[in-house]
Amino acid sequence: MTDIPGSIDPTRPQFDAFKALPRDTPIQMLNLIRLRPLADYPADHPDHGKGLTGLEAYRAYGRTSAEVFARVGGKQIWAGRPEGVLTGPIDERWDLAFIAEYPGGGALLAMVTDPAYREHVKHRTAAVEDSRLIRLAPVTPGEGFGE
Repeated sequence: MTDIPGSIDPTRPQFDAFKALPRDTPIQMLNLIRLRPLADYPADHPDHGKGLTGLEAYRAYGRTSAEVFARVGGKQIWAGRPEGVLTGPIDERWDLAFIAEYPGGGALLAMVTDPAYREHVKHRTAAVEDSRLIRLAPVTPGEGFGE
């Protein structure tokens, strides 16, 4: 299990830095997710002790939060199954990778502060062992590769 601050939920400085970026231009969020073998729900959650896998809990997060995600204008624009690391730490692995697009940073902020979402995200917290959420500003690709 990871113990790096900000790898499951943002730290206050990370969240403040995100909020300081423009809120009214389209953004994309690269999501890299490593799941727990077994979901880790708190004792007071209805799914505590049910033996759900991390994948089952993450799927519950996707199902339950889909309405809020759509309501703020979010859409998933790419998804892939990580198969291996070519460059980077050789022991690093990710179970899920996808890019979510929002009409602006304000939309993502509206989602994560929505009372219903704040309940649904408990599935994500129980499911995820480690993650990276990287904000991207869409650009028009250049003529060369990787620019």
